[in-house]
Amino acid sequence: MRTTQRRMTLLATTAAATAALVTGGLLTAVSAQAAAGCRVAYSVASQWPGGFTGNVTVTNLGDPVSGWTLRWSYGAGQQVSQAWGATVTQSGGQVSAANVDYNGNLATNGSTSFGFNASWNSSNPDPTSFTLNNVACTGGTTTPTTPGTPTTPPTTPPIPSDPPPSVPPQTGLVGWATQNGGTTGGGGAPATTVSNASALTSALNATGSAVIRVSGTISCSGMLRVRSNKTILGNSGATIAGCGLNISGDRNVIIRNLTFRDWNDDAINVQESATNIWIDHNTFSNGYDGAVDIKRGSDFVTVSWNRVFNHDKTMLLGHSDDNGAQDTGHLRVTYHHNWFDGSKQRNPRVRFGNPVHVYNNYYRANTGYGVASTENAGVLVEGNYFENVPDTYHLGEADSGPGRLVARNNYFVNSPAGQTGGSVASIPYSYQLDTASTVKSIVTAGAGAGRITV
Repeated sequence: MRTTQRRMTLLATTAAATAALVTGGLLTAVSAQAAAGCRVAYSVASQWPGGFTGNVTVTNLGDPVSGWTLRWSYGAGQQVSQAWGATVTQSGGQVSAANVDYNGNLATNGSTSFGFNASWNSSNPDPTSFTLNNVACTGGTTTPTTPGTPTTPPTTPPIPSDPPPSVPPQTGLVGWATQNGGTTGGGGAPATTVSNASALTSALNATGSAVIRVSGTISCSGMLRVRSNKTILGNSGATIAGCGLNISGDRNVIIRNLTFRDWNDDAINVQESATNIWIDHNTFSNGYDGAVDIKRGSDFVTVSWNRVFNHDKTMLLGHSDDNGAQDTGHLRVTYHHNWFDGSKQRNPRVRFGNPVHVYNNYYRANTGYGVASTENAGVLVEGNYFENVPDTYHLGEADSGPGRLVARNNYFVNSPAGQTGGSVASIPYSYQLDTASTVKSIVTAGAGAGRITV
């Protein structure tokens, strides 16, 4: 599927309503006097001619509810055709999304997410308002009043609450790329904007520090060489189609907020002892080989907040069983808050690196496997959310001998705990571990291109 990324977070801003929470057969766990309120984040995860994928995260700000329906309206003829995480129906422009069996209970400040595919014609504007169980989602709460009971007006005007933050807040660098002197990319160098393959190739291959902003869709082929001390940032909707980026023997590179699709080799290739690389908030789909491959003695890399979908071979760490002399003692990588969204395998597949830290990622319907530790690697699999993944993690893969793997604090939905064994070297950096049961909502709200301000 060829996609053009367009991601937006929408916080609905309609006026507060004080409607009852039990209508049309909907069940809630609040009384007539309960506080009600909600917040919605709506985003277009990917878009292509005639179709798009939408993601919605709803947060209950009022008293707990048991059973929910979220409603909104489309004004440009969009039609929902498929959904997951909710039962979605549509009549004209009116859309209703009801909970499924596992996410009907929403505690106060609890969130849940769902997604859908839909069609569009000449335009695809976002909805402007949402209701949860017939209560307008304003980012605040209201308390219904018993009919006939007069209310006393406040003696002073209420203090407006701060607007809810974007979802999620911008995240900083964590993990192995903070070590070995840290990773700053182009630092404070003046930004250069590129919008075609020739300009991008020249900017990436130039000597010296640079901040390179990518605008629009750049079509290209092969692998474009990236030199040291570069920051590559995508403007809104920035897409690299048909080619990939090659960091070979260079260091101190940051790649953020880009959509990669239809690459004919790798999307991002880190090799030949490249060090201090940060790959963050990108989206990958429908490529030939690896989305992010790291190999040949490379080291001190963080891969964070990326989304991979409609793709097979995702993230390879260490390319060959015969390369231990170069790779042993290197290939130290952190993978955190990535969304492996139906990506088949190599999420990641690891050789030799120790410790490799795989934490707070969301795995959904990976039909091959999640994580494989091979060739004496040491992998810590920590605080991840596995949903409908038949093979979550294991030791060895194909002809590659087993590595070591320690798993702790993971969360499983229709997925088994995997194979573990051996010990893993200690993690040298500080990090904040999200509770595994919350990882799905956190990651689906924040992973991929278009979810940060750069």
